[in-house]
Amino acid sequence: MKLSSFLQAAAIFRKDFLVGLRRRAAFAAMAMFALTTIASLSLALGGAFVEPKLLAALLWVVIFFAASAGISGTFEDEAAAGTLSTLKLYAARQAILFGKMFFTLASLGALTIFLLPVFLILFDAEIARLGIFSATVLLGLVGISAAGTLTAALTVSASAKGGLFPILLFPVTLPIFLPAISLTEAAFTGAEFSAEFLAAMIFYDAILVTAASILFDFLD
Repeated sequence: MKLSSFLQAAAIFRKDFLVGLRRRAAFAAMAMFALTTIASLSLALGGAFVEPKLLAALLWVVIFFAASAGISGTFEDEAAAGTLSTLKLYAARQAILFGKMFFTLASLGALTIFLLPVFLILFDAEIARLGIFSATVLLGLVGISAAGTLTAALTVSASAKGGLFPILLFPVTLPIFLPAISLTEAAFTGAEFSAEFLAAMIFYDAILVTAASILFDFLD
């Protein structure tokens, strides 16, 4: 992107951030879903031991569906106000995409930081390899943000986007979750991990970001 596009993306990020601070609806929806799910699973298990692989899978399931509850409304404010077309007229499409994408990534990062201590406490788990865990979470959130922002743009005019959004998002992000679960398991147990999984996540994130950048230009 050109310098002007970067400035436009920063302005869109700032606008969404300020709107989010005032309304807080999307973040509250994500946080409440995550907390309710984690608490329900913890109560259902009754303090029983959970295998690290299952624990890793549960964490990513919670992150995915919590993200789905918030990301689906990425373009909702502009669509409701009828200003989405105006925004596309005055800002470069790539600036809109990456401004929204970075805001989504920041929101998911804040959500993960918020829910992770609760998850670890309720499931009596600990992180043995913080570096691997941090890299895995970052790469996973980047992929979800890229795919989620594009999917939100595709479904912004759909009448049943609440149910349509996760259906479209899940198959796109599934190749991220498979290596992420294995790496998260290794981070929980301290076992050896395969660098190929990290490489696969980086490669697929690059594909998602590139595909979103190309396809977004053709959306009405």
